[in-house]
Amino acid sequence: AASWRIKPKSAGGDERGKSCPCHSPMRETISLADVARSRFAAMWIQVRTMDGKETHRVDSLSKLTKVDELRVKIAELFNVEAERQRLFYRGKQMEDGHTIFDYNVGLNDIVQLLVRQKLSSVPLPKDKEAELSDSDSGCGSAQSESDKSSTHGESDGQSAGTSGQTDTPDLIDPGFGFYKINEFVDARDLNMGAWFEAQIVNVTKTTKSSSEDGGSDEEEEIIYHVKYEDYPENGVVQLRGKDVRPRARTVYQWHQLEKGMIVMVNYNPDEPKERGYWYDAEIQRKRETRTQREVYAGDSLNDCRIMFVTEIYKIEEPGCSEGPGASSDSPLKRSNGPECKVCKDDPKKNCRMCNCHVCGVKQDPDKQLLCDECDMAFHTYCLNPPLTTIPEDEDWYCPECRNDASEVVLAGEKLKESKKKAKMASASSSSQRDWGKGMACVGRTKQCTIPKNESGVHRPHVAGIHGRSNDGAYSLVLAGGYEDDVDDGNEFTYTGSGGRDLSGNKRTAEQSCDQKLTNMNRALALNCNAAVNEKEGAEAKDWKAGKPVRVVRSSKGRKHSKFSPEDGNRYDGIYKVVKYWPEKGKSGFLVWRYLLKRNDDEPAPWTRDGKERIKKLGLTMQYPEGYLEAVAAKEKEKENKNDDDEVEETPTKGKRKRKSQTGSHGVSQPRTCTFRPEPSLLSLRFINKVEEVFLCICCQEVVYQPITTECQHNVCRECLQRSFKAEVYTCPACRHDLGKNYQMTVNKPLQAILTQLFPGYSSGRC
Repeated sequence: AASWRIKPKSAGGDERGKSCPCHSPMRETISLADVARSRFAAMWIQVRTMDGKETHRVDSLSKLTKVDELRVKIAELFNVEAERQRLFYRGKQMEDGHTIFDYNVGLNDIVQLLVRQKLSSVPLPKDKEAELSDSDSGCGSAQSESDKSSTHGESDGQSAGTSGQTDTPDLIDPGFGFYKINEFVDARDLNMGAWFEAQIVNVTKTTKSSSEDGGSDEEEEIIYHVKYEDYPENGVVQLRGKDVRPRARTVYQWHQLEKGMIVMVNYNPDEPKERGYWYDAEIQRKRETRTQREVYAGDSLNDCRIMFVTEIYKIEEPGCSEGPGASSDSPLKRSNGPECKVCKDDPKKNCRMCNCHVCGVKQDPDKQLLCDECDMAFHTYCLNPPLTTIPEDEDWYCPECRNDASEVVLAGEKLKESKKKAKMASASSSSQRDWGKGMACVGRTKQCTIPKNESGVHRPHVAGIHGRSNDGAYSLVLAGGYEDDVDDGNEFTYTGSGGRDLSGNKRTAEQSCDQKLTNMNRALALNCNAAVNEKEGAEAKDWKAGKPVRVVRSSKGRKHSKFSPEDGNRYDGIYKVVKYWPEKGKSGFLVWRYLLKRNDDEPAPWTRDGKERIKKLGLTMQYPEGYLEAVAAKEKEKENKNDDDEVEETPTKGKRKRKSQTGSHGVSQPRTCTFRPEPSLLSLRFINKVEEVFLCICCQEVVYQPITTECQHNVCRECLQRSFKAEVYTCPACRHDLGKNYQMTVNKPLQAILTQLFPGYSSGRC
């Protein structure tokens, strides 16, 4: 049998709620409860240390409890001074002066506690303080000597390269190697394998111990410091001799191309029909027709058709420069793929992708700012408001990427004013009443992967009628909120909603005006097998042919009806509307009355057959999380209070001292606790504890197909596989290294036990 959780209707507060219809078929009669009893209406939360080793429940709270007051309660439970407490809830640090309502802390939610370390009172030397402050900040701006020296080396090389481009300096022979300083060459990009035009700025030698292959070849011991012409931002790059060769300058004619030749071709791996970068390739075949010529190449490329057959270059061999200084003159540049795929680097075409993202005009590059988030360029005068100078900050963000600093709450800061909460009636109320302990302000006590009310009996949290005015009613709660309700079990008279002033965030009020046949009242009238009559009502001739409505009885109606449950809420089956009519209620105002009769094949839950069926199905009361602990704490508190009241007073004159109760041997009989929780409460407490212990840290559900790691943590197999797929090979709970080749073995005994304790929990998780 399925089990549904139902939110209670506050007394008389059955105003309309917004939910989607639920035409699910009727289920078995179910006895359930999802709210605490009225005497335990106070709020409680769980406080857990960051390491998860210690957890305590804090009782007797309210939505209006200050964080300062919460710290005092936590200090009593954890023996931690309030000054050393750092409280976190959903990623926010809770600060004094705010209430737990400001942080949206819900019933039985977990607040994390981080204990500050005690500060050492021993003063540190000034030089030590400065050293610690630099390391603690983690953002030292000073450069080390090695950084400075490396920077100077690159700047020298860059200056040499720059002068080479402008003044075309003479070649400088370093005395070793095939290439000279300032010589134009082709250099390979080690990441993508393509060749780019570059210039040598320095030539050095390396020791044999630093050689990669450890060979004796002299060429492998020479390092060429090159600078790419089209990518000066990459700085000076160190390359081996095999990754440097003379600049390609000879273009093959069509008749010169033969199968098996190694040539340099232009190809775009991502867009084969577009211009790309230059790669080495082996000609596999060529074909010529009347209209076109085709060349197919391989090697580093895989049987690719070369689109630019008139730009196939010969690969120059080292040391074959034609005449002295032939490579010192800047040769003609080869065409690479366009940097911008939108405008194809057309200088006459405006583009918002490669130039100013506002105007797109290709001008004033010195007045463009590059966003560090989206990498879009913006003219300083195109911004709103425009900037007169370039900002000195290293990081700059455009208006679309910049976060509003006024809305960012840093650690230790107070919360910003919420516009939503500022409009609430409680924000402008002058009343000193503590409204934060009522059950009506709790909201959802638990959010599951699939909410219970999605396929449940009654979906609204507060509204007594669930339906649509153009479709009908789907369910209603009989809670005795109206004095005109009459409950006879198999049939009852129900009073419609409305006619009450619930302004100011009220949940209940006296009848103050006439009810109208609109909204939920009209929805319930549509369930009657008769035409809608908004003046006199209607009665169905064949009431069993009407639309069914699910009926839930609440324990709040127990004082008016013996058919209501003693505790919680109970689904009582299918009822149908026999008739509805308007009449004056006991309050003197017009109300709409509905007569509903039971039309369910299953026995009613208050009958003997119904009770036997409940017992046969094994249906038990369902309590919200933390409810059983609250009951036990209340009983223990009451017991301690009774013990304090029973302390013997000092005897006075005229009063005889009462004899103490002793056994046959004069030994005092110990007092026993009279509170004995029901077996169902004990079993539910055990189930809740098992659910808490075997909760997957990834999906926050009971582990399914559990993997018990070496560090004794349980994780769902699917969650751990997802973690390994993301190349995270550590335990999700403690970051213990599991290794890339960790064998995921399902703990079958644990899975069998969990299946018995939580039958059906694996549905939809396969």
